[in-house]
Parts: sequence; C-alpha cells; structure tokens
Amino acid sequence: MTNRTIPQSDPCQSATASLQRLTKFARDLGHTRSLSVLTEQILSGLAEAARHSQGTLYLLDRERDHFCQTIALASTSFIAIPSVLPLDHPFVQQLACHQDILVSPSLKNSHNNETISLLDALPNSLAIPLLNRGRLIAFAVLHTTSDTTVISSHTTELLSAMAQNAANALDSLLLYEDLRQSQALMRRTDRLRSLETIAGGFAHEIRNPLTSIKTFIQLAPERKDDSHFIDEFSRIVLDDVNRIERLIQEILDYARYMEPQLTDEDLNEIVSSCLYFIQVKADSRGIKIEKDLASGLPRGMLDRQQIKQVLLNLLLNAMDAIGETTGTLRVRTTRLPKADGEVWNQVEIGDTGHGISAKNLEHIFDPFFTTKHASAVNEGTGLGLTIAHQIIREHRGEIHVQSTEGIGTTFLINLPSHQD
Repeated sequence: MTNRTIPQSDPCQSATASLQRLTKFARDLGHTRSLSVLTEQILSGLAEAARHSQGTLYLLDRERDHFCQTIALASTSFIAIPSVLPLDHPFVQQLACHQDILVSPSLKNSHNNETISLLDALPNSLAIPLLNRGRLIAFAVLHTTSDTTVISSHTTELLSAMAQNAANALDSLLLYEDLRQSQALMRRTDRLRSLETIAGGFAHEIRNPLTSIKTFIQLAPERKDDSHFIDEFSRIVLDDVNRIERLIQEILDYARYMEPQLTDEDLNEIVSSCLYFIQVKADSRGIKIEKDLASGLPRGMLDRQQIKQVLLNLLLNAMDAIGETTGTLRVRTTRLPKADGEVWNQVEIGDTGHGISAKNLEHIFDPFFTTKHASAVNEGTGLGLTIAHQIIREHRGEIHVQSTEGIGTTFLINLPSHQD
C-alpha cells in the first residue's frame, strides 16, 4: 500500500525552512540522555512539523514483544488504538511491512478491517513509523481536529527524514541504557565476589584480637589484684577492640553500594581542600609538599565526598610511607588526552617513601592486603585502597600505581571530564 500524497498547498514550507527544522530536531535529540525527554521531543517535533495538535508515541517493549504507548500530546481520548499492541497486530504489521507514513484516508481501500477501524475513526490522522535497520522500533499516531489540513509531499518527506533521525536517536539511547544496566550488574557482581573474599579475610583478621580479648576475660578474675597485668592487658584489649571497630566500619563502607552522587566539580579545588587538611601534620613531621595544579583544568561530574575520601587515603598513606624521616609529597594535576579524543583529568600523588616491592605491587588493591605493620596505631586494615579502587571505578575512572623499593610510590588517578 502506498501513501495518499496530497498536492502541495503550503508554499511557505520551503526547502531551507525544512532543512533548518530537521537540523534543529536532530541536534536536540543528540543532546538528550533521558528516554522520557527524548520521546517527548520526538512526538512534539513530529506533531509540530505535521501541524497536528494531538498525538501519541508507541515504543517497542523488546522483553514483552509488544508496542506500548509511552507519551501523548493533549487529550488522548481521540486515540482509537489501544495502549498496547502486539507485534502481530495488523496495524503494526502494516507499518512494519510498508515502512511508510500512513494517512487515514489511504486505508479506505485496505482489505484488513482491523487496520481500517484503527485509523478510519480518525479522518485527519497520520501514522509515522520509526525504523532502525529496517526494523520498526516505534511509531507515532498524530491527529488534528481541523478538516482543512492537508499533508503536502514536501511535508511527508520532512516527516520521513525526522522519523529516521528519531529512530537513530532512540536506538542509540536504548543501547546506551542496556550498556549502563549491564555495567551496573557487572559492578554488583564484582562487589559480591569481593565480599566473599572480604568475609574470609574478616574472619582471619579478627581471630587474633578475639583471642586476646577472650584470654583477658578468662584470666581477669584470678589476676584482678595484679595492677600491672590489668593495665597492660586493658591496653592490648582496647587496641584490639578499636581494630575490630575499624574493620567493621570499612567493611560496611565497602559493602554499601556506592552510587556516586555526581555534581559539577572543580577537581583542583577538591585536591586543594585535601591538602589543607594534611598540611599541619606534614609540617610537624618535616614532610615537604610540592603542589602543581594545572590551570584551566576542565570540570567534571564527581561525588565530592567520595573523591576526597580517595585522595585523603592516598595522601595519608604517602606520609606513612615516608615515615619519621623527612621526605617529599608530590601532588600534581594535569589534562589527560585519551585515544578517542576525550580529555580527562589526572591526579598524581607521589612520595619519597620506602616504596613497594614488585611482588606486593600486584596485590595492592586486594582486600585486606596491607604493608602497614609498624604499630597498632598505624597498622592498616587493608581495605582503604580496595575502597578507593571501587570509588574510582564507580566514577568510570582509572587508578594505577608505580613504585620502586627505596625510592618511592606514585598513584595516578584518571577521571572523565566535561570536555571532549
């Protein structure tokens, strides 16, 4: 079946105006990352071009194998089509097979009564298919209450071009949503797998503290008059309890699904804020801080508190690695061009500490892996870098480490920016 093409009767619809409308329509769709906003833009754009005041858009539900009404303009009481249509419905088949705009009067000669009844009840209506790679993924039904409105061949061509742009934008967004959901599922799966490791590590890590606490409780009744024993064991038990508390808190931090609360941030400002917090401690230990923050660094969408947590963890680790001797802590930001043309931001945190051996370096982000065993106060739980790694991944970023024993360690954090 072919369209009924009505002779041109609108001389104002010039080729230049059509091209401008199409260009703006395509540009607006390309900037949209929300399905609800995109479908609204598609329907309103098509309705405006056709000069139809009412309409509705149907989108393919791939899981349930039907088309479902997603959005409508003005009152939907005029719509004779049900809110849900299966893929094998004659009306859907008509659009999918002929892949052309249907004007309701053109269906008068159709032999399919079910198809006729859907649009025949709307004497001034259009059905516009949205096709991607020859497959119907959506369609719009538009209606006007005017009896004098005609659809010129020029307008039909414009609507067809707009429909193709709309179909491409819809397909891209749906693929993006599928990818985003798959990545989220993978992150949750990785987290559950890591939690299995953490559960085993937690049992191992608290065994010794619990043993000392149990021993103290067993011996305390018969040694209650031994002040030296009570004082010494009380100190040990308190250290062990504090260690267990730190372990539990860090496990809770890691187990909680950390969906970043992204806001528009200046990475240099976050780095400066972290350096402000550690400056006094660095000065008291004779550690020199060398700061080199790139000017004109592009802003990015970041969770400010989570990124501060990562940076502070790395900065404090760097000072611990330097130890009681004097040393240097280097902090640098720079623009990082990527192979695909995007521009990311990089934060470099380096120290002149004792470094990390090659055999330990590959395990640095593993749960419960730590090289801090100098004292009960500074002994690490082994989850700080694991959490930092997870946070950077949640930001779609990267974290790398380079180290040489006796020379120092450098962490590189790469984060996406607004600029591309």
